[in-house]
Amino acid sequence: MSKQLVEQKYVPHVAAARERLKTSPALQKLLDPKADPAFVEAFLIQYNSRGVFMTEPVDGWIRRAGEATVRAGMKEVGEKLITHAKHEEGHHLMMVEDAKGLVESWNSKNTEKLDASALLKQTPTQSMVDYRRIHEDTIAGPVPAAQVAIEYEIENLSVVFVPGLLEQAQRVCGEGVLRKMSFLKEHAELDVGHTALNEVMLNKLLEQVSDDKAEIIAKTGAEALDIYLRFLGDCIEQAQGMLKAKVAAA
Repeated sequence: MSKQLVEQKYVPHVAAARERLKTSPALQKLLDPKADPAFVEAFLIQYNSRGVFMTEPVDGWIRRAGEATVRAGMKEVGEKLITHAKHEEGHHLMMVEDAKGLVESWNSKNTEKLDASALLKQTPTQSMVDYRRIHEDTIAGPVPAAQVAIEYEIENLSVVFVPGLLEQAQRVCGEGVLRKMSFLKEHAELDVGHTALNEVMLNKLLEQVSDDKAEIIAKTGAEALDIYLRFLGDCIEQAQGMLKAKVAAA
């Protein structure tokens, strides 16, 4: 019955965003086997340096959502969120180190030098701001347990998208770049289990809530995924700008 609820009440709302992940021309260009290695490397630099802004608060968001969910009377789901929060502590530090390592690799090959510290302090794009907003709105909103849907969609990217990105990095950039991708590699491994746990939590959640709250949960997951896809698009756009600067400096 639980999985039927997910199919009936959740999946229809996220289907369009999930389809965009598969059909996005920008992402297809990124994963093209014939892609310019510098373009892929530039994307990874932007992803890791900008991603710190979005990843650093994650454990706090999940913990606070869990606490609010317990207060709302859904003790089991809330406590699972609180436990999950502990697994996310400090993950942004991997992105910081990966950004620095990727910049070092880039600077060893290019005339136009990058400054890792400056990249880590870049002004957030609208998608980055929106990503923080949706978490805060969810925690303060009528269904803080909708945090489960955010986790379900974002961690599922590590299952359906990241492995292909890792393969692409190895294929076009080589082992040297792949070794500097600790954040993505770890999440590709860990988030298989996290996604399975998130599905269990989502099943339990949908069994406990009314139809109107189920719709809020589903739409929250869809919006979070849409925002993250916009973030990936921003990183691709910034990477293309880095390539233009590289050509101009040559």
